[in-house]
Amino acid sequence: MKITFIGGGNMAKALIGGLIKRGYSPSKMHVVEVGEEKCAELHNEFGVRATMEMAAAVAHGEAVILAVKPQQLQEIARQLAPLIDGQLVISIAAGIRTQDMARWMGTQNIVRCMPNTPALIRCGVTALYAMPAVKPEQCQRAESILSAVGSTLWIEDEEMLDAVTAISGSGPAYVFYFIEAMQQAAYELGLDETQARQLVLDTFLGASKLADSSQEDVATLRERVTSRNGTTERALLSMEKNQVKMDIVAAIHAAAARSREMGDELGKDA
Repeated sequence: MKITFIGGGNMAKALIGGLIKRGYSPSKMHVVEVGEEKCAELHNEFGVRATMEMAAAVAHGEAVILAVKPQQLQEIARQLAPLIDGQLVISIAAGIRTQDMARWMGTQNIVRCMPNTPALIRCGVTALYAMPAVKPEQCQRAESILSAVGSTLWIEDEEMLDAVTAISGSGPAYVFYFIEAMQQAAYELGLDETQARQLVLDTFLGASKLADSSQEDVATLRERVTSRNGTTERALLSMEKNQVKMDIVAAIHAAAARSREMGDELGKDA
């Protein structure tokens, strides 16, 4: 399968790197970027063919991956409209719905994906939604591309991608925010920067691996750490008093609402 990337930013680079690590040939990948310097950087880093000429690159690809910012997608889609001729189109732009992309490009052959930034180290998770016109073998192709940077799951209802965006798309930022808070507490309690970083990051990594490997739910795992009248109970009681869990849930609902708003805003014809 020959792949054309429209845009060569961080997520495109993650996918290219992941595919190459799997043994995929760089010669089968073209990247369309703005500016000779960026094209040269992509070619030097990965060995792919990078160009500013969209028409030739799209003609080369059996799959065209839209790896541009959501605000740029409508313009790019309209440029692609006369160039798309049966290729599978994969979008990794947040918020923009397949029906709007289909209207702009004149094709129903679209898979919409929501990856997240741990894809940069091939530890991401990507949800995928395919329009009804997409063939099963094309769905397999889309999954094989996105699985190069982590795990994948299919969503049958496109509206659920707003929830996915709020949970896993934005989720790394919530984790980083909690890490920041724990590190700040560590400094205030007298630990130095190196000690705080190791303790907090290794705690997150270990707890995540434990939850992933356990057959029990996380509530049970939490209870096992929480001894009566102990330190953990005191911390959790403080969080409950300050409604930390409720605030986190409310924040994720706000993120999902913003994803829906972006779909409405960016899906309008210019």
